Amino acid sequence: MTHSIRTILQIVALLGCVSSSIYYVLCLIGVRAFRRAQAGGGARSTTAPPPVSILKPLKGTDPEMHESFRGHCVQDYPEYEIVFGVIDPADPAVPFVEQLKREFPQRVIRLVVCPQILGPNVKVSNLEQMAQAARYDYLIVNDSDIRVESDYLRRVVAPLASEQVGMVTCLYRGVAAPTLGSRLEALGISTDFCPGVITARLLEGLSFGLGSTLVFRRRELNRIGGFRAVVDFLADDYELGHRIAALDLKVVLSDVIVETHLPAYSFGGFLAHQLRWARGVRDVRLGGYVGLASTFGLTWALLNLLVAGAARWSWVVLACVLLLRVLVAFAVARSVLKDRQLLTQLWLLPLRDLIAVGVWIASFWGHKVTWRGDRFELRKGRLIRTS
Repeated sequence: MTHSIRTILQIVALLGCVSSSIYYVLCLIGVRAFRRAQAGGGARSTTAPPPVSILKPLKGTDPEMHESFRGHCVQDYPEYEIVFGVIDPADPAVPFVEQLKREFPQRVIRLVVCPQILGPNVKVSNLEQMAQAARYDYLIVNDSDIRVESDYLRRVVAPLASEQVGMVTCLYRGVAAPTLGSRLEALGISTDFCPGVITARLLEGLSFGLGSTLVFRRRELNRIGGFRAVVDFLADDYELGHRIAALDLKVVLSDVIVETHLPAYSFGGFLAHQLRWARGVRDVRLGGYVGLASTFGLTWALLNLLVAGAARWSWVVLACVLLLRVLVAFAVARSVLKDRQLLTQLWLLPLRDLIAVGVWIASFWGHKVTWRGDRFELRKGRLIRTS
């Protein structure tokens, strides 16, 4: 390696360490701001809570599915319904819905069979048909594997008392199954994905939603063209939030933290899931996605160590970057998400961060994704079926 190339690499690596450190500090500031909002108890409405329709599209089963469903049936909320939707009446999730109906006969629980395929995103296709069957004008969409506390509805609906708020969304923690892939997935949610959301909230406010919870009025949904308007998109939660924010309305991050029990991903399954997500983000937010390179602190610090020939000062840089990285992990996972698995998984953090860099690089090669067993090509965030 020539001296000039070494010098360039040294400068790039050090700039990466500096930019990553700035990002980590912003994460910590964002955590403090979010914790203050949590301590304030979030928005509270003095008016009677509006009736709500919870829409849960289903396909197949998820870990702990019954318990996840059950939490939605014991809400401290005056009037709501739960609308489940499937394409196939013989879907394996249907017996769970029938069991729920027997267990909670006093609760309004309905199963809607959605025979029409309105576009490549079958979940959104179902949602369009479920929304037509829903009785109420306040809608909540959350994934089938989301587990909630009994005050969930009251807290996530409350911010919509303000006419300036168009959508409410939630952070979530992942509970890992005992496989390496599942543990890496949970660790990434707590130490990478959620810190990014918190920092976005701090710097520019949210202009996207998270599939863990999307709360909005039917009025705004109709203004953006209904669910049908995003039926071609992979990142439907992002698109819904982005389009509602474009109505000059706020997307609010609730003080509620929900939970999801992750599948027992194999290592290959984990990589495939990460690559699909990465290509989806790259396709809809290329500028911001390229900018993620400035947050890969551990990779830049290791490159700096290598180029510097393991000089003493380069070890100090590595230690400082690693310390900030661990502080962010603890601040978000422990103090915000209450992630009880962090301590047992923290040793995997360097591996997870290095894999994230590899996935980021790989995401720029190709536009193919596999989702629920089907193959698609991504074109500006839209799904084009290839098989």
